Amino acid sequence: MNAHGTAIKYGDHIDTDVIIPARHLATQNHKELASHCMEDIDKSFVSRVKPGDIMVAGVNFGCGSSREHAPIAIKASGISCVIAKSFARIFYRNAINIGLAILESDKASENIAEGDEVDIDFDTGVITNVTKNETYQAVPFPDFIKDMIATGGLMASITGGAK
Repeated sequence: MNAHGTAIKYGDHIDTDVIIPARHLATQNHKELASHCMEDIDKSFVSRVKPGDIMVAGVNFGCGSSREHAPIAIKASGISCVIAKSFARIFYRNAINIGLAILESDKASENIAEGDEVDIDFDTGVITNVTKNETYQAVPFPDFIKDMIATGGLMASITGGAK
């Protein structure tokens, strides 16, 4: 399993209210959630994100509320992976549950810039900044989590595939 895309970069302590504002929580429609993803911090996000893009952030990404809406909105927007220095624990688990790939890497977080072209090898945890010809190491997921992400999350892995 691999990912390739353009980096969209944010800072530290990006909370779930910024990822998907609370005023949009009445819907469970993934495309509707994606249409409001990051709108309070980055009005241009939804118009410029492309399938496969990589979100890069600093420390404590996904802090705040425990809502699954936040990783759902990110994944439904087309983001293939979020790289950060660290994640709020509940966001980390929710991301795995819904099949959103996330990796922790201090060096990748620090050195990848907005617009850099990034390749990720999930088997090895190697993140390649194609633009800067640099590589960074993240801890790869164990096979059962890679399988869970590949099938679309926890429920899809239990039921035999993404629905």
